[in-house]
Amino acid sequence: MSTLILGCGYLGQSLGALLLRSGGQVWGSVRSPSRAEELAGSGIEPVIADVLQPESLRRLPHADQVFYCVGFDRSAGVTMRAVSVDGFQNVLDHLPPSVQRLVYASTTGVYGQMGGEWIDEESPACPVHESGRWCLEAESRLGAWAEASAVSAIVLRFAGLYGPGRIVRRTLLERGEPIPGDPDRFLNLIHIDDAAQAAAAALQAVEPERIYLVGDDRPVTRREYYLVAAQSLRAPEPRFVVPRPGSAEAARDVTSKRVDNRRMKHGLGIRLLYPDITTGLPAALGSGLPPR
Repeated sequence: MSTLILGCGYLGQSLGALLLRSGGQVWGSVRSPSRAEELAGSGIEPVIADVLQPESLRRLPHADQVFYCVGFDRSAGVTMRAVSVDGFQNVLDHLPPSVQRLVYASTTGVYGQMGGEWIDEESPACPVHESGRWCLEAESRLGAWAEASAVSAIVLRFAGLYGPGRIVRRTLLERGEPIPGDPDRFLNLIHIDDAAQAAAAALQAVEPERIYLVGDDRPVTRREYYLVAAQSLRAPEPRFVVPRPGSAEAARDVTSKRVDNRRMKHGLGIRLLYPDITTGLPAALGSGLPPR
């Protein structure tokens, strides 16, 4: 089975490494020759393509399945909607006829619940942030395309990714600076290795559901997350401050919910390597035990 990973960044490269270990052929798209060289060194066959340049998409390889995880680059000088919606539509318009399944990496940000309640795949999607709104629109585009083309389509709504090289607020913690935000609001997270295995399972699922929430077993408050992170980093105990009104931190303070991952675990047969941050954070920082 051949796989094309569109947007071969943090999650895409982790998935690619996992698929390569299974013996499959893997292509990964990047936007620059330098990134292509880096990708080739990992064993993934690079494809230089930009979702906002339709002509570059005409050269996409004839893969059996596609994992779409194109991120938003704030330095690129384009809008989030252009990348998340228009770019995704460009890809749908240019996918080769060989594609039998498309898995789309969405976000739990499509949920805007504020009271710390549990959410699952049947909960109403009511995004309050721009990124969630555009992902939800892209999901709608995918549904219409899949129905018209008879291609199997799956949406994975990922919680926050963390892992080696990606620890939320690491610099602030190490400096002992105060962290803006309500420490009692919930965080939903997933270690990159578990996110990759969920993506691989979705690509291979025989009778999949249309949507899965991808998160670990135990949502935690910010207070607990930053305390465990600080201890793992041997940093000072975290302090919190009220975000400045109108800031990005204040906007993130609006929502608080807890992700129920049972459909992912049971439907995709996922056994988490890192069920929560108490094992995941030390492993991400190189101080934990290897996965069992």
